[in-house]
Amino acid sequence: MKPIATIFSALALTLVCLLGFKVSAAENKSTTGVGNIKSIFEMPASPKDGRDPFFPESIRTLDTTPAAVHTVEITSLRVPGISGTPGHLFAIINNHTFAVGDEGDVLTPTGRVNLRCLEIQPDYVMVEIKGQVHRINLTP
Repeated sequence: MKPIATIFSALALTLVCLLGFKVSAAENKSTTGVGNIKSIFEMPASPKDGRDPFFPESIRTLDTTPAAVHTVEITSLRVPGISGTPGHLFAIINNHTFAVGDEGDVLTPTGRVNLRCLEIQPDYVMVEIKGQVHRINLTP
């Protein structure tokens, strides 16, 4: 077969396939009669009801306890040391260094606690946790 004839026959075959595909797609679209379907996700109540397909052992989608319920044990906050110059002191609270005005998270046995350092004195630190002011004495 000549090269030009081969090219024309390949083009004709491609055109027939494309037209046949468009017709079948149009027929399927008109027969289904389904409008816009939106995806709906409901949080599972237990692992039997559903799980994360990428992390099947994860329970993070099952946690339904609100974050506001988390209570802070002030006794779990420790100040092992205070350092710096008299005009600019630093306090170490649960292995996290704070200056006056700094805000950050510290780890406690009950979880992370966000606090803001209000005042640092040589023997204690004043912090604000969830709007409440607490005094933490230097741990001997």
